[in-house]
Amino acid sequence: MLKRYRIRDYDFKLILLLVAVTVIGILSIGSAEPEVQNKQILGFVMGMFIMIVLSFFDYSFFLRFHWIIYAVNIVFLLMVVAFGKEVNNAKRWLEIGGIRFQPSELSKIMLTMFYAQYIMKHWEKLNTIKNMAFMLLLLLPPLYLIYDQPDMSTSIVVAMVFCVVWYVGGLSYKFIFGTLAIAVPAAIIFFVMVLQPDQTLINEYQQKRILAWLEPEKYAQTVAYQQTNAMMAIGSGQLWGKGLNNTMLSVKNGNFVSEPETDFIFTIVGEEMGFAGGCTVVILLFLITLECLNVARKAKDLAGTCIASGMAALVGFQSFVNIAVATGMLPNTGVPLPFVSYGLTSLVSLYIGMGIVLNIRLQCVRKYNN
Repeated sequence: MLKRYRIRDYDFKLILLLVAVTVIGILSIGSAEPEVQNKQILGFVMGMFIMIVLSFFDYSFFLRFHWIIYAVNIVFLLMVVAFGKEVNNAKRWLEIGGIRFQPSELSKIMLTMFYAQYIMKHWEKLNTIKNMAFMLLLLLPPLYLIYDQPDMSTSIVVAMVFCVVWYVGGLSYKFIFGTLAIAVPAAIIFFVMVLQPDQTLINEYQQKRILAWLEPEKYAQTVAYQQTNAMMAIGSGQLWGKGLNNTMLSVKNGNFVSEPETDFIFTIVGEEMGFAGGCTVVILLFLITLECLNVARKAKDLAGTCIASGMAALVGFQSFVNIAVATGMLPNTGVPLPFVSYGLTSLVSLYIGMGIVLNIRLQCVRKYNN
């Protein structure tokens, strides 16, 4: 379980990138909502500690229990249904022993680990119809339980990470192109159908968000209000921003964006750190994604490649969606900006994943240097 590693093989570059982007997040959260800044600092310290400890444990040891990891994930999600705390008409939180957390955030990491090991063990029959159907069948319960919270955005992120892990594991291009040939027209038809007044495929508030994205002027004072103000705030920051914790007239100080410390934290970055600060966050997240892909490329086995690729997909895709929502490129949806948005479960979960990536890196270096 524990192995001897050389300190020079440690991926300090990845750690520096993680610390840099998290510190920017803590500073932004402190400006947006000072009352929760200390909690985020606590999450940062906890996450760093867990990440460093996990980085010295052989990830292959944990993967031996991949079915237990899958079962625990399902149990947590079922417990949310039975005992979850409802906040803003959504039941996503679970409280155990006085500790409140969001199991759907842990699901992203746990499912990545499960499928990484499953794919490696069943690689020879990965592209058989029976195996592909079984993998999809295993994905449906957690995906449905997350979607039903309701949390469509997280279920989409989980599905996207699964697709990347499956592709990296060796999914046949024949199956990929065949799926795309069906999925793309189906997605277009679905999109047209959900815009109809009497549709029942998605919730009414979700339909209104899509309509507000298509016609922001029509919904400027209602559904599109949040995104319109977010874009105004980012633009007003200009090159260097208005400065953190400023008292001048601004979108943040006027409370024109609700809960900016969470899903709209990029609004605070853009308004108070300007274009330079926004670019810094984007570059840091991009470099973290690239570093994970670099680790995946050199991993000692297929499971390591899948996990590191899954983490790259998680950080990259979630970052894109969050920033795209804040800048009006996508409809409004609740996805946190990795390492930047307020949220202890999200932050600690990401650091857990990065701890595993660090161990994959340590072992791949040993393989190539010895």
